[in-house]
Amino acid sequence: MAIKKLLLISALLFGAPVFAAGAALAFEGPGCMGECTDCHSLSKEEAGKLLKVERFKAEIKDIRISPVKGIWEVEVVQSGKSFPIYIDFAKQYLMEGVRFTALEQLGESAPLQKIDTGRIPLDKAVVMGNPKAAKKVIVFDDPDCPYCAKLHQEIKKILEKRKDIAFYIKLFPLAMHPEAYEKSRSIVCAGTPKALEDAFARKELAPAKCDSKEVDA
Repeated sequence: MAIKKLLLISALLFGAPVFAAGAALAFEGPGCMGECTDCHSLSKEEAGKLLKVERFKAEIKDIRISPVKGIWEVEVVQSGKSFPIYIDFAKQYLMEGVRFTALEQLGESAPLQKIDTGRIPLDKAVVMGNPKAAKKVIVFDDPDCPYCAKLHQEIKKILEKRKDIAFYIKLFPLAMHPEAYEKSRSIVCAGTPKALEDAFARKELAPAKCDSKEVDA
């Protein structure tokens, strides 16, 4: 009995500290405490293959670690327009339309960036509402974007109540939607809200029958 008590006391006095030290060392390896780039990498060539940029007529401009560790921020350029796409370190998932905000900045208003809307050409835009309306709202749409489809329904509700607003829809196909580019060209050539409506309804669109470079601008 005395020996058992001695072993128990020894375990309590010496075993626990040894176990705790071992556990601490387990979490202090280079994978967690070192630089992320010590273990992870993503080249422009590899990112291009993952995102199929050749198929979408896009290119990789820059790659950096996002504000949240474990995620790459890939800057993609398509038709002269730049936007970020996020890829996890395991290279299994991508995220679009993400905005990271530090918790200490929560509730603070981000500084607004003024844009000269007069420099945005609207002659090829799809107009919803009265073109002579006093107020104009410019919307950039991707025909395969589910959020754009939801916004489209809200726009129709607004137009039922407001006759003083016109929405000018500019087609902006995203690289991760493989069929969006040709659909956008078809909608621009048709130039009607119905073509946009059909796209959001997942109906088949007629091939583009014009040489407009609107989608590429």
